[in-house]
Amino acid sequence: MTGPMKRIKALCVYCGSQKGADPRYGALARELGAQITARGITLVYGAGSIGLMNEVADAVLAAQGRVVGVIPKHLARTEVLHDGLSETIQVDSMHQRKQIMFERADAFAVLPGGLGTLDEFFEIVTWRQIGLHDKPVVIVDCAGYWAPLNSLLDQVVAHGFAPPSSGALYHRADNVAHLFEILDAAPEPSPAAPPERF
Repeated sequence: MTGPMKRIKALCVYCGSQKGADPRYGALARELGAQITARGITLVYGAGSIGLMNEVADAVLAAQGRVVGVIPKHLARTEVLHDGLSETIQVDSMHQRKQIMFERADAFAVLPGGLGTLDEFFEIVTWRQIGLHDKPVVIVDCAGYWAPLNSLLDQVVAHGFAPPSSGALYHRADNVAHLFEILDAAPEPSPAAPPERF
């Protein structure tokens, strides 16, 4: 891979279906949404109208940006399907949801979230580890929320369950500006076979 990454066209954001206990999480999501639109990037996310998912989507839409939401039919009620998106894709399974979000995105940002967000992060990093893609994956911290995750990832390496080089599979950003600095400096992804459909 050579040269900086071309301006990304679509950013997949993984984040909570809850707002969390700290109002700074919502502020982070809204700031990211505004910056996504300012840069002419499409938001790809889980199509919910609750929690941080709603905060980032509404911020993009308020700034006249484009939002693509992907949601399994069985979650359309649980996560309260957002009815104002630019494009909504309803699928039959979580596997299809994650597959399509992967295909539609050029990079991935991980905001504060719960078990689903952790699942999405670990899967997309694992796909990168086994050579299915080399799109940038960035953990965006807020108020130290991801500090325990960062410690766990360091622990995995320290105890010999992953090589030190595994740290290069993802990046850590302190804020939205840092996220885009990382994405702007990232190498152009090389062609790779997409994950097999489930």
